[in-house]
Amino acid sequence: MGAIQNLIDMLKTLQKEQILDIIFAILVYFLFRFASKNLACLTIKILKPKIKKKSEIKQTAWYKPFVALYILLGAYIGIMILKKPLNINQTFMQYVNKIVKIVLILIFANGLSNNLTITSQIVNKMKDKMSPNLEDNTFKFVLKVLRVIIYIIAIFLIVSELGYNLSGLAAGLGIGGVVLTLAAQDLAKNIFGGLAIILDRPFQVGDWIEFNEFQGIVEDITFRSTRVRTFENSVVNIPNANLANGSIINWSRMEQRRNKVNLCIKLDTPMEKLLIVQKRIKEMLMQHDEVIDDTIIVKYDEITDNGINLMVYGYTNSVDYASFLGEKEKINLKILQILREENVELAYDTKSIVIEK
Repeated sequence: MGAIQNLIDMLKTLQKEQILDIIFAILVYFLFRFASKNLACLTIKILKPKIKKKSEIKQTAWYKPFVALYILLGAYIGIMILKKPLNINQTFMQYVNKIVKIVLILIFANGLSNNLTITSQIVNKMKDKMSPNLEDNTFKFVLKVLRVIIYIIAIFLIVSELGYNLSGLAAGLGIGGVVLTLAAQDLAKNIFGGLAIILDRPFQVGDWIEFNEFQGIVEDITFRSTRVRTFENSVVNIPNANLANGSIINWSRMEQRRNKVNLCIKLDTPMEKLLIVQKRIKEMLMQHDEVIDDTIIVKYDEITDNGINLMVYGYTNSVDYASFLGEKEKINLKILQILREENVELAYDTKSIVIEK
């Protein structure tokens, strides 16, 4: 209540001209605030005359930073208008100037960072000139590194603007610096792990990988981790350090997929039938378009208590899992048809019990 009363007392002491100046300052601020979007569009039109549509302008990297810039400008002009009528001292203005500079640094850092995307025309032109064969995953990772560097520079500028000596600050960290270093070890390992993944390219975004108990499609590779969408439609984030030091199976890079079937045929099946079935299955596989002829193996590899095992082995050109299952189904149905035509039955696990009288 005391603060409100003090405010009321101060308002009572204000002259008419001072009140008009306050109203004018508030109007200037809100004018800039309401016009900030239009001013941002106008600025971008001047800088990029090829962009005509307002919807396209709003998608540009500098649109939001320019909106924030004009709102900041309105607030600063408003304070400058109030400086004389309210007798604002120099110390207060120094704080205001520091805040304005800090916000300006953040606005421009945000604008520069927004420009460093894979969809940016300027960035793509630079890529085409400097390294046209650079892969998208490597390109994305480089852009992420550059964005981080921009914000690190912005932080240093802000610290410097606040009056801290950067060299003295770094030297004065002492034990705190050691603690921070130890705490950042895992982060550093993951960043270098991500860099190793980008350079070695064991997989890329969109690949189907398997790592330990995780299996799915790679959605993104960040500084710290790799995001994988599992086949249960859940998302798992695997630290890059683990991936860089572990064994990764990249199923997307299969050139052929293996198909193996074991048929356990009854022990009392005549020998001539066994040879006919073996021959017909091999001929069927040779005639199958998707099966690679050089990889076909049809052999009786084992005799068990239940029957004779016929191993049917071969690689197919169907790498995609869905198409592979389709080809596997066709092969299995043809095998069953051959067995039925030859009146050959499959054995099953049985045990005979003999009871002596």
